[in-house]
Amino acid sequence: MLMLFSIFMYFCGLLVFCLKRKHLLLMLLSLEFIILSLYFNMFIYLSYFSNEYYFCMIFMTMSVCEGALGLSLLVSLVRTHGNDYFNSFNILW
Repeated sequence: MLMLFSIFMYFCGLLVFCLKRKHLLLMLLSLEFIILSLYFNMFIYLSYFSNEYYFCMIFMTMSVCEGALGLSLLVSLVRTHGNDYFNSFNILW
């Protein structure tokens, strides 16, 4: 039952990521939601193998680094262009 909930969370995050592709903040939030659902799925899967949760800590560390990198990109985009909509700036400049 929990595995189905985790898969449902993953596909909901993927759907939001595809639908909100013009807004960078919502894309970052949906990516974090996808990472959270993958972490939940991995936690459930590793609980079957005598509580081997060391890989979960490594995965969580990498996902926090990914979130910090996304937020730093968001802050630099807002400082240079004023907002976080993709249609308001030209990437090729």
